[in-house]
Amino acid sequence: MTQHPMSNERRPANHGPKAAARNRAALVTAAREIYAEHGLDAPLSAIARRAGVGQGVLYRHFPDRAAVATAVLEENVRQVEKAAATEDLAFAGVLGVLTWHLTESAAFIGLLHADADSRSDVRAYALALSERVERALRAHLPDGHRLGAAQDLMLAVAMVSGAVTGPTREEREHRALAAWRLLDVEVGPVRPFEG
Repeated sequence: MTQHPMSNERRPANHGPKAAARNRAALVTAAREIYAEHGLDAPLSAIARRAGVGQGVLYRHFPDRAAVATAVLEENVRQVEKAAATEDLAFAGVLGVLTWHLTESAAFIGLLHADADSRSDVRAYALALSERVERALRAHLPDGHRLGAAQDLMLAVAMVSGAVTGPTREEREHRALAAWRLLDVEVGPVRPFEG
């Protein structure tokens, strides 16, 4: 009998119903990791197991697969917004946070670039997220920056996100940084926002 590649993960103890916020945060983190490793078709049970909760807890927070993906996207954007709200972080530092999320959530990049053929609700949500990212980045964009023109900033983000491919996180980060370099844009350390 062959085991599923994710079935050997140890399931940590559940923290109980009083830890709802902690469980939700653990589920979002686990979903980001599992989707980055195995794609959007990874079983939801693997996400629950990685988060250390039962599937019932997962379904209490997220009724379906789309809700999990939406929560990860929302958290990615929220982290970029938090980084941009930090006054001592320069534009390059905010781009480093954005780049980290692009490399960690490569499976979701298609949602950020929903086209006209997509369902209108998905497209509207993707556009709203994109506008939030643009506002956060523009708040730190230095006057006279090469990406200051109307569409240039988000076009550059789209170009970099299109380059974020590869089987490993390291390869995706390498390609993202190479794309920023080709655009002659300085990027700070590629890491999550921890402020």
